[in-house]
Amino acid sequence: MAFNKRNLADGEVLVLALREHVKALFWPTVVLLLLAAVVGVGVALMPAGSQPVGTWVLVGLAVVLAIWLVFMPWLRWYSTTIAITDRRIITRRGIINRKGHDVPLRRINNVNYDRDLLDRIFGCGTLTMETAAGEPLVLHDIPNVERVQVQITELLFNDGPDGDPRGE
Repeated sequence: MAFNKRNLADGEVLVLALREHVKALFWPTVVLLLLAAVVGVGVALMPAGSQPVGTWVLVGLAVVLAIWLVFMPWLRWYSTTIAITDRRIITRRGIINRKGHDVPLRRINNVNYDRDLLDRIFGCGTLTMETAAGEPLVLHDIPNVERVQVQITELLFNDGPDGDPRGE
């Protein structure tokens, strides 16, 4: 699900549309591969007297586990979007019930990023924006987090008309 541009106000410009890094799907992929291996071994080793009912039970259990442990995390990942505009940071998440959070750029005081070893290998990181309200906005597994941090900083401190750093 891409960012819906209908969520933008008149004259608002979309700078970046993001989604969590695919790294977030690492464990669901491992689970899917393990489920496939277990089903394959289970069907191969199943006694002839238990077939075909045993095979159907094993496959049905694997499908339920795949939906719960693979498909649902993928759907959560796919339905979560992050948009950075020239005015605000917009997050939308949720499969059935959608939740949205908008943070105006003028309320952001500081932008930090954090990258551990695994994040550096995958090229992503955690972006933390401290707001005037004192409650930070933390975005995990942001691709190219250093570039995103620089772009947000440029938006925050870009000289607007009349020399106002926030363009107000």
